[in-house]
Formats: sequence, structure tokens, C-alpha cells
Amino acid sequence: MSVWNPDNIRDVAESVGIASLGDEVLTALSSDVEFRLSQVLEEAFRFMRHSKRTTLSTQDITHALRMLDVEPLYGYESTRPLRFGEASIGPGQPLFYVEDEEVDFEKLINAPLPKVPREISFTAHWLAVEGVQPSIPQNPTSADSRNQELLPKGPGANSTLAAISGNDTVTVKPLVKHILSKELQLYFEKICSALLDETNDEYSVAALASLRSDPGLHQLVPYFVQFIAEKVTHNLKSLFVLKQMMQLTSAMLDNESLYVDPYVAAIVPPVLTCLVSPRLGSSSNRLEHYPLRSLAASLLGLIATKYGKSSHTLKPRLARTCLKHFLDPNKPFAVHYGAILGLQAVGGREAVRVLIVPNLKEYGKLLQEAIEGNTPAKPDAEMAIGAVLGVLEKLEEVSSTRLTNGYSVNDRQNTKLVERVGELLGSRIVAMGRPHLVQAVLEE
Repeated sequence: MSVWNPDNIRDVAESVGIASLGDEVLTALSSDVEFRLSQVLEEAFRFMRHSKRTTLSTQDITHALRMLDVEPLYGYESTRPLRFGEASIGPGQPLFYVEDEEVDFEKLINAPLPKVPREISFTAHWLAVEGVQPSIPQNPTSADSRNQELLPKGPGANSTLAAISGNDTVTVKPLVKHILSKELQLYFEKICSALLDETNDEYSVAALASLRSDPGLHQLVPYFVQFIAEKVTHNLKSLFVLKQMMQLTSAMLDNESLYVDPYVAAIVPPVLTCLVSPRLGSSSNRLEHYPLRSLAASLLGLIATKYGKSSHTLKPRLARTCLKHFLDPNKPFAVHYGAILGLQAVGGREAVRVLIVPNLKEYGKLLQEAIEGNTPAKPDAEMAIGAVLGVLEKLEEVSSTRLTNGYSVNDRQNTKLVERVGELLGSRIVAMGRPHLVQAVLEE
């Protein structure tokens, strides 16, 4: 016998226009309704238990109906438990209904209106255009930058400033904790110790080879960049450390799996330091730092070639820096040496033709004074002359004039050459016995 009353089935049937139903039909429908209700309740209790609750809600019934592919009941959603009232419509026929909350219209009318919510909108703006931040309300203002001046300062606030002021023993606690695996931390320590070990060249070569080929070093790139900057700043008198840092930079740039583009701005200053710094290494040997400057120039050319397309202002800024040091007569000849090589590495033959050759006549006078005066700067002046002749050879490779064998420089060309590059450099070019080079220098 079904628990569900068949009279309820008869009432529903009459409400939809079915006048008479047999007792067998009513019994079968009652059993089916009872089964369907128990199925819905079983699914609803399952949702209740998974929600860690002990009270069944209308939301559980809705989820159960959707689970059974039945259209849910609408109008019974509530975040609060429903309160049912009981009314009697006759003997043994109770009626349950949901009690509505009484609302006082006077309080409702006199209540203040809620704030109108803002409409959702989206805007787009430039954070930076070619490295320059536009002055718009969405970007930080100059007042924000002035607030940075209120941050703690002193010899220990920045490791580079601490090194310059002689307080490099002060330890600075980092504000952000970077999460690195123990393997990467151990790898970083081993690489750094290997590069700074002067007694074991094989150890250093193996470390650089690993940096050039290992594909899993993405997280260590900012740490290596900071390591290079600190060591170059603190060890300007140690050519070994400076050379190792340039080798480390070269290995990072050669690793195709590393994304170094965001760190180019931090890599360039150490390279420029090794290229145009007035004093590198000890004063015992005046010429031992020139191989380091040549290495830094090649690295500067690699950076300009590899990352010049992604940053359109990179090459002009590097060329402008090198040209500024080259045209400064108060700088040592060692700085001129690095600036000349840097200009050629960054701008190629066109930079030599446009930026170096037109200034050689005045620069030759400065070189001649150092050589004829037999000053201590004479060896450095000779190295600068060698750098000039070396970059001028790049012009010979693209000279548009075809010369036959046995061609020699005549007096007229010799005069033009002296007028263009000065007596000292002109005589050195002629002494090389390369007419093609003379013709390339004289070409406009």
C-alpha cells in the first residue's frame, strides 16, 4: 500500500480536466509519485551532507531536481530557513503555508535610499611608450616619486652606494623573500664560487659551459644579473673578477632558452663600466686591462644586435654614450680606446664612417701631443691609435672602388688623407701599405 494518499492524485487529475480515474490507476500513480519524491529527497540529502549542513534547504531540492533532469521549482529561493504556518480548513485537513515577513510601510517610506552603484567600465592606457611614462592620471605622478625620497637612505641602504662610500660590509635584509628550490640555490652558489676561483680553470670553464646550455635557469637570471653588478662595482681593481663577470654575461646571452630582454637595462651598466671606466686593474701594468675592454666591446655589440629590435632606443643610447667618452679630451686614452671599439661594435661600419672618421683630425692632434711629449700616457696613446686603425679596416671591406694590383698611394691622395684624419694617423695609414684602406677612408 502506498503512503501517498490517492485522493491527492484524484484532486490533481480533476484540476487538469480528467474527471474519472480508476482505483488501479490511482494506486499506480501514488506509488510512482512516492518513488519520485523519495528519489528527489535522497539526492537533496546528498547535497546537504556534502555541504556540511544538517538542515535541508530549498537550494538542495533545486540541485536535486537539476541532477534528475527535472525543471526546478521557481520562487522558493531563500537564504534563510523557511517558517511554515499551519491553518485548518476542516477536521483532519491541516494546511501549511510559508509565513511572510510583515513590513511596516511607514518605516519603508522614511528609510534613506541606498547609494547608487557605479557602472562597470573598462579603460585602456599606456604604461610606457618606448621607455617613457606618459603623464596621465592612471600612471604614478611625480609626487609619488618624491615620496620615494622619504625611504631610508644611507651607506647601507643600497649595496652599490655602500661599496662606493667604503661601507660595503653593511648587510641589507631583503624586503621580499624569493622562493627558490634547494637545487637552484646550490647551483647558484656553485657557479659563483667556480667563477671566482683563480686556482681551478677547469671548474670555471665547466660552469660557463653549463650556463650556456642549461635550459632550466629562468629563475636565476635576476640573481646572476645582480651578482654581476655587485662584483663589477666592488672589484674594479681585480681584472680577474671583471673578466669572469664579462664571461658570465656572455654565457647568459648565448643561452637561447633564457629570456633576458627584461634585464638588458641592468646588464648594460656593468659592461659599459668595463669598457670606458678610467681605471681598471692595478697600476703595476698599464696595458693589462685592454683585453677586458675589447671583450666588453664585443659584448656591447652582441647586446645591441640581439636586443636592438625589441628596444628601438637601445642602439642610439649606447652609441651616444660611447661617442660622449670618445669626444671628451679630458678622458684618458684607455677610455677613448674602449669608446672607439664600442662605437664600432654598436653601429658597425656606418658608425665608423659618420661618427669616428670626421673627428679623427682633432683627435690625432691629441694623440700626437702625447706621443711626441714622451709622457706616461704614450703606451695608452699607441693602443688608441691601434684601435682607430682597427676600426678603419672595417671600411676597407666595403670600399666601392676596385683597385688593381700594384696600385700605390700618390701625393695627392696622401695630402687629402692628412687633411681628413691628421698627420699622425694619415702617416700610420699610409705606412700600412694598403691603398684600399686609404681609398675607403677618403670616400665620403
